[in-house]
Amino acid sequence: MSPTSAALALQQPSPSAKAFAIPVDNLSIALSVAGDPSRPALLLLHGWPHSRALFHGVLDELSCDFYVLAPDLPGIGDSHGAPAASDKATLAHILLTAAERAGAKDIIVAGLDIGGMTAFATARDHGKRIAGAVVMNTVIPGVEPWKQLISDPQVWHFAFHALPDLPEALVHGRKRLYFDYFHDFLAGNPARIPRDLRDAFAHAYMRPEALKAGFAWYRAFEADARHNAERTRIDTPLLYVRGDAGGRSLQPYLDGLKAVGVENLGSRVVADCGELIPVEKPVEFTGLLKDFAALAASAAS
Repeated sequence: MSPTSAALALQQPSPSAKAFAIPVDNLSIALSVAGDPSRPALLLLHGWPHSRALFHGVLDELSCDFYVLAPDLPGIGDSHGAPAASDKATLAHILLTAAERAGAKDIIVAGLDIGGMTAFATARDHGKRIAGAVVMNTVIPGVEPWKQLISDPQVWHFAFHALPDLPEALVHGRKRLYFDYFHDFLAGNPARIPRDLRDAFAHAYMRPEALKAGFAWYRAFEADARHNAERTRIDTPLLYVRGDAGGRSLQPYLDGLKAVGVENLGSRVVADCGELIPVEKPVEFTGLLKDFAALAASAAS
C-alpha cells in the first residue's frame, strides 16, 4: 500500500463506525461516529498536527458504552471551510454544534493538545451544553503555567507558528518531515506512532488552507490567553491528564486551573506515555474516559 493509500485508509473509521459531514454555518465538519446515539456521548478532539484518525483505534471499544464522535477540527482533513475565528471558545461552539446536530447528548468532551485547549473552552464557555471535559497533555493559554511554558525553549513552536505567513512558506512541501519532529519529540516511544498514522496526519494537512487553519490556532493564543485569564466559576467536572514522558509535574497545571475558577477538578497521570495517549496507551485512554464519565454522571445525579 502506498503512503497516500495508507493515509486515505486511516482517515476512514473502523467497520463498525460511520463517517459523515455536518454543516455548521458556512463550514462542513467531518465526523467519525460509532455507537448508539441514545447513549451518553463522547466528543474526541485532536490537536496539532493530527486529524480524527488519532482516535480510530479506540472507537470500537468506546462505542460499547458511548455514542462516540471524532471530528476533524475546522479546516483540517475532510472538514472544509475557514471558521470566523480560531479562538478556542469559537472552535468549541462549532464542534459542539456539529455533535449536537449529529444527535449527541450528555456530552463529555475529551481533547489533547489544541483539542485539550478546546475541551477546556467547552467547560469554561459552554458548560451548560456538556456533562464534563477531559483536558490532556496541554497548557491552557492564559492559565498557569502558561507564562512559564511559553518562555521554555522547548516550546519554541508556539511563537513560530504564530508568525504570519512564514510557517506556511517553510512547511509547505515538507509536512511529513516537520510533523515527524513533533511526533518523535512528544511521544513516550516514537515507535508506537506507526508510519501509516503519520501518513494520515500529513495527508490531513495536504491542502494549503488546512495548514493555514492549523497555524491559525496558534495565532489566536493571545486572544485565548486574555479571555481565559479572567476568572469565572466553572462548575462542569473537569479531568486533567498527562503522560509522564515529558517529566512535567502535574501540580502547576492543577493550581492554574483552580485559580481561574475550576471547581470540580480531577487528575490522572498515564505511565510510560507521551502526548498521543489514544495511540500509545489505548487501554488506559479508554479506561480513564469510562471512569471519568461514571464520576461525572454521579455528580450530576
